[in-house]
Amino acid sequence: MYLNHFGLTHYPFERALEPDELFASSAVCEAQVRLTHLVELRGIGLITGEVGSGKTTACRRLAAALHPGLHRLFYVPLSTGNVMDMYKAIAWQLGLPVERNRAAAYRAIHTEVCRLAVECRIHPVLVVDEAQHLRNDVLEDLRLLTNYEMDAAPRLCLLLVGLTELRRRLAMAVHESLAQRIVVRYHLGGLARDELGAYLDHRLKLAGISVPLFEPGAVEALYQATHGLPRKVNRIAHYALSAAALVKARQIDPEHVHRAVEEVQ
Repeated sequence: MYLNHFGLTHYPFERALEPDELFASSAVCEAQVRLTHLVELRGIGLITGEVGSGKTTACRRLAAALHPGLHRLFYVPLSTGNVMDMYKAIAWQLGLPVERNRAAAYRAIHTEVCRLAVECRIHPVLVVDEAQHLRNDVLEDLRLLTNYEMDAAPRLCLLLVGLTELRRRLAMAVHESLAQRIVVRYHLGGLARDELGAYLDHRLKLAGISVPLFEPGAVEALYQATHGLPRKVNRIAHYALSAAALVKARQIDPEHVHRAVEEVQ
């Protein structure tokens, strides 16, 4: 569409980046520090954010940073069913056979976590994404999975990842026991206004362009339209490049961004 016009090797805002290619925004770096602390504590953590704020990206950075000989991350992307559905999803990640009843499933997961931590000296990290969809009883059972009070040290690190509404749900009285156990909380915002230009240049550089393509006014227009949320930035930036290429412009100006916003909407 616009690759030849700008001399790009690939679409800069369409490809998912490898963890070592990700832009180190202040929000993502702070999330990384907090998540690293959570893994050290082996407790329960909570990461929330709006759609497209980079929550899954933060999880990918965490997974890439963990030492494979010391930690093992298990990722459950979504579970909207009952407790047994959640146990099945966790069992599959752990490589366990699926049990037929809730008590057996809980015991199997509990035993495997202990085996990894004690025998293999590998600390499991369970990440449950899209956790705002979880039922109340599922959230309670996830808390129970981290109960190892009879042991000398906690065994399972649990990270709940979800939209902003998850914070409001966990503030309800029914979840008081879980909320009290959360040792790390972080709400992931978008890119700061003064970071957006550097983010665009970073993505373009990975695609073979070393000079800025977005004029300062275009960067500001893009921020106004997206509030710095990376997924929205990527989508509108992609269409803005297309709009500029159609009129054979060599740089993206605010008008190209406005056209992109109209097309996206």
